[in-house]
Amino acid sequence: MKSTQREIKIIDAQGKAPGRIASEASKFLIGKHKTDFLPNVDTGDHVQIINAAKMAVDGKKMSQKVYYRHTTFAGGLKTKTLKQVFEKNPSDVLYRAVSRMLPKNKQRFARLKRLVINN
Repeated sequence: MKSTQREIKIIDAQGKAPGRIASEASKFLIGKHKTDFLPNVDTGDHVQIINAAKMAVDGKKMSQKVYYRHTTFAGGLKTKTLKQVFEKNPSDVLYRAVSRMLPKNKQRFARLKRLVINN
């Protein structure tokens, strides 16, 4: 099997919506933009996202979008709004969006290692 040539793709997040940035990044991480794409082979590129703190969030999403997690104990549902996550770490919003757009399989963690997000 031949080795894959991985390039570094740079995405500028300034003025773009988080979902648009995440879908573009996930396409590059999976390798769908390449002609030799195979779903079972990880041929994706490295992705670097710059200006994450300057991305545009439309409408009331800052207060209405909620991230959930559960502690697996009874009554252990924890919630955070997009505003809380964005104020603490703007790159975490993009990391969560890209992570959830990738296929849920064994290659997901290796693909996320190739993602670098700079504020």
